[in-house]
Amino acid sequence: MSKTSEREAVMDRLWEEHLRATFPDRLRGAEPAGIEMVLLDAAIAGCVSTWQDNGGYLDNELLRILRKRIADLDQVLPLLTDTEELRYCWRLHRLAVHAADSGARLH
Repeated sequence: MSKTSEREAVMDRLWEEHLRATFPDRLRGAEPAGIEMVLLDAAIAGCVSTWQDNGGYLDNELLRILRKRIADLDQVLPLLTDTEELRYCWRLHRLAVHAADSGARLH
């Protein structure tokens, strides 16, 4: 399996898991490190969805947004202690990093 198809398989699996997952109740309205979690989730999901729809491509503006949101998650993750919240946010982080890394390669 090529690197590209491996990456796509990982992204497909993570995305399906994310779509099936319920947003953690305690993160609704939460703002750890001043970061609104619902908006963070929505921004990353929008970028990943666009990445998939565009065959692994993101324009410069979406890459900028995604990188900012990855940095936000990097601030939030150390503050989380709940297993469900950590699982949800780590998956979101992996999705964002994969999309940003491969989206950047196509520029």
